[in-house]
Amino acid sequence: MKDDTESRLSRTATSTRTRSETVTRYTSTRRGVVGGSVFWGRSAVRSVGGALRRAATWSGETVLPAGWLLVVVLVFGVATGVGMGWVEAWVAAAIAAILLLASIPFLMGGHDYTVELELDRDRVVAGSDVSGRLSIRNRSARISLPGLIDVPVGEGLVEAHVPLLLGGASHTEEITIGAHKRGVIDVGPMTIARGDPVGILRREVAWPQVERIYVHPVTVPIPSTSAGLIKDLEGTPTRDIVDTDLSFHAIREYAAGDSQRHIHWKSTAKTGVLMVRQYEETRRASLAIILDLNSEEYRSDDEFEMAVSAAASISVQGVRDGREVIVSGSGEIPELARNSVQSIRTLPTITGKALLDAMAEVEESDRAMRLDAVTTLTVQSFPELSIAFLVTGAEMTLTRIRAAAMALPQNVTAVAVRCEPGAEPTLKAIGGLSIMTIGALHDLKYMIARGALA
Repeated sequence: MKDDTESRLSRTATSTRTRSETVTRYTSTRRGVVGGSVFWGRSAVRSVGGALRRAATWSGETVLPAGWLLVVVLVFGVATGVGMGWVEAWVAAAIAAILLLASIPFLMGGHDYTVELELDRDRVVAGSDVSGRLSIRNRSARISLPGLIDVPVGEGLVEAHVPLLLGGASHTEEITIGAHKRGVIDVGPMTIARGDPVGILRREVAWPQVERIYVHPVTVPIPSTSAGLIKDLEGTPTRDIVDTDLSFHAIREYAAGDSQRHIHWKSTAKTGVLMVRQYEETRRASLAIILDLNSEEYRSDDEFEMAVSAAASISVQGVRDGREVIVSGSGEIPELARNSVQSIRTLPTITGKALLDAMAEVEESDRAMRLDAVTTLTVQSFPELSIAFLVTGAEMTLTRIRAAAMALPQNVTAVAVRCEPGAEPTLKAIGGLSIMTIGALHDLKYMIARGALA
């Protein structure tokens, strides 16, 4: 069939075979001049829109503020020169156009680099420096123009200049990263930039490599054999009486079901009645370090850092001595649920390195729970504690420290550590609670050596 108007015919055939017949269905779509124009018009609009979006993205990534200023001067100068005939406007527009055109050649060509960043170590103590080596190699056979590599280091930025490299040539740049504060520093992703000397246009290429540096808190060695501190190898005796253990308690008469291994034959010979031994149940010493993360209890950042270092020193020594160590603090509490949600966070204590890595990420917050609430949840989660350290700041009063220690069972040795930089170190014993105030981190080991846990 012939039609006067242009049309397109598309046919779709589907066959279905049964026992004795075949059914064929046809569908067709016709587009006339108007339909075809609409179709091609929409395609053109999509293509133009995509091109404009890509151009806008490229402009936003390439044109710097100085370049946008020149564009504004160019447009304004041309408009003023045409509208008002000012020669000065034409001169300004001409200068802006010349600068824009002169900056374009600096973007020509591409970078075909291999960039590798090697750090001498990924774990340091606060106050140290990390050295790194940045290796750049031109993989292409063409000459690569000079450029600038930006290496994000935490919230800062390190710049490394790349000279003109021949094909296959390489360049090494030494960088130094200052790890002056405790925390976690992400190094990367790196970007290499090429632009004009004036700062009109800039072109960047990024590499996804990211290195992580853990900056551990400063710690001091604590004597592990001081005055009752976690030096019991067999465990801590309790008041619970059991039939078999290591700590002998008393002798009683034999009862049905008792093991013959525990019969005390000397007492049996004297009394003429079978007598068996009884024991006090012993438990392995569990050391809990409860760190106050509420920022209202600290007067400065240095005071909080001292508290973190004190908690890290005690807990690392416990891990080295092979003790069961629990390090707890307030969990993340949403602002809207501050009065209705309670949560604690425990740090990994399998190894000292894992513990210090977690300590590097500890932060104070005004939404953290109070020390008494954290202590209560810690006791509920770990009821078999032997020793508990409550580490807090100078704003914590003695009355509130005692209230927090009331959540601990009576058979738990409780020690509170108040961190107050510059204060005179003191040690007070109130009831069953020892309260030490340290003015410097090194005061901690001397206070424990004097018998804070006696």
